Amino acid sequence: MSVWVGGSGKAMVGASSQDDQAPGPAFTEAWRQRVEALVRSDRFEHIERVTALALEIGRSNGFSASELEQVELAGMLHDAARDLPEDELLRLAPPEYEVEVRHPLAVHGRAAVALARSWGVTDPVVLGAIEGHVWGVDPSDRIGMAVYVADVSEPARGVNAAIRHLAMTDLSAAYRQAVASKVHYLEGAGIEVHPTTRKTYEALHEAS
Repeated sequence: MSVWVGGSGKAMVGASSQDDQAPGPAFTEAWRQRVEALVRSDRFEHIERVTALALEIGRSNGFSASELEQVELAGMLHDAARDLPEDELLRLAPPEYEVEVRHPLAVHGRAAVALARSWGVTDPVVLGAIEGHVWGVDPSDRIGMAVYVADVSEPARGVNAAIRHLAMTDLSAAYRQAVASKVHYLEGAGIEVHPTTRKTYEALHEAS
């Protein structure tokens, strides 16, 4: 059974076509305001840093303009549910594993997908990157990898600078290191590793 979250398709918002809803300053500001209203100020600063770094990674790896639009939207929405109360997280994303009952924060990516869908986001690539920033994406998913790596290595975290620099020239290698770094951190801290994270890590290790 596949453990990856991903897909393909053009970015769409609501019922409008991409041409009708072309991203621009007003488009970006609207999403910023939605997210800023839901999270703490320090969380929002993190979201902005992740979005900026993911875009930098994308540009350095030759992403197309449409891919960069997907990166920007996924980056802006990835932690939209991160500061919601636990009962609201579980309402938006009912537990699928026992670990999610014990640690509701594990579903914040899936809860953010529920929010994004309720706001009209339909692009499976964007939705997959939002959910996958928690436990990983298919290594063919460049959008998801850019957001994942940016999330674990944005400068204010104070760690993973080497991964951040590697991502500018070899996103796939940086992504493998980022997943390994997260698993090793959780294990070292005595924190339960989500089964999907474990499967993602093992699949990447076997493929390398």
